[in-house]
Amino acid sequence: MTVLAPSRPSGRLLPGRLPQRFLPVIATFAVFVITFGVGSFRYEGFFSGQVVANLFVDNAFLIVLAVGMTFVILTGGIDLSVGAVAALSTMIAAATLEAGWPPWLAVLTVLASGSTLGLLMGLVIHYFGVQPFIVTLAGMFLARGLCFLISVESVSIQDPVFRDLATSTISLPGDIVVTWSVVIALLTVAVAVYVLHLTRFGRTVYAVGGSESSARLMGLATSRAKVGVYMVSGFCSALGGLLFSLYMLSGYGLHAVGMELDVIAAVVIGGTVLAGGFGYVAGSVAGVLVLGTVQTLISFEGTLSSWWTKIVIGVLLLAFIMLQRLIVRQPSAAR
Repeated sequence: MTVLAPSRPSGRLLPGRLPQRFLPVIATFAVFVITFGVGSFRYEGFFSGQVVANLFVDNAFLIVLAVGMTFVILTGGIDLSVGAVAALSTMIAAATLEAGWPPWLAVLTVLASGSTLGLLMGLVIHYFGVQPFIVTLAGMFLARGLCFLISVESVSIQDPVFRDLATSTISLPGDIVVTWSVVIALLTVAVAVYVLHLTRFGRTVYAVGGSESSARLMGLATSRAKVGVYMVSGFCSALGGLLFSLYMLSGYGLHAVGMELDVIAAVVIGGTVLAGGFGYVAGSVAGVLVLGTVQTLISFEGTLSSWWTKIVIGVLLLAFIMLQRLIVRQPSAAR
């Protein structure tokens, strides 16, 4: 009896010689262009380079979190702890700086804490066979609880190095200004693209998401990849938390509540298939930009409740999941 592996979006060409695997990413960029175009047509001053730059400035931490989540979802997993780990990172950074630690030591402590928590969750998921949903849910509660062990109140960051980094800007042509957080976020994206597409680890991540048993038969280090993606997600959550602490200049246990859902939505809207094996970091970045554009439109409108952002995101998420299902089914129907 022949056993067929789960279908994945294929690389066959669509009319016009467009590889089918690029369709979700192109659709995401199209939605971004359309929503930005609607804002440009409706609101004066919306169509400007600074508005685009502000999308990156206001969502730099979300881009970094989305990078880590992309690694996890590519293997068919999920990480519900990213928002809580980001909040814990803000608390560790604020508390250590308040205690007089050097900024570099505080940063290293934050990154090590997030990476260690991600590594532990990955080990439990792989070696004990527990569902990622349950393990990362436990990690979410653990990280959020640790925040309040540090302090139940908001802790302001007064360190001059952190404050200078938070307020410093980079001037670009056309009177466009961005922050250093944007540079860090884009460097993270570049490193992630390199790792996923030009290293053995990245190829193994895609292979595990496509068919773990087949990847194992090919001699790939599937165990290392399954554990490693959660460590990557933990590192990105910690780095995203550092960027969020720069954005807010404070640490607080209630920072980033529900942010894990925004991250998952951005990654899925960006074209990464929840079943794993298919997706691109560039698509996740585009998904973050779409969410940021929707929030900006609501802000420019002024008369709409912020809950409309959630409604629009929900509609977009459902639409992109349906698009993913159509892409997955088409190759199967053609057999």
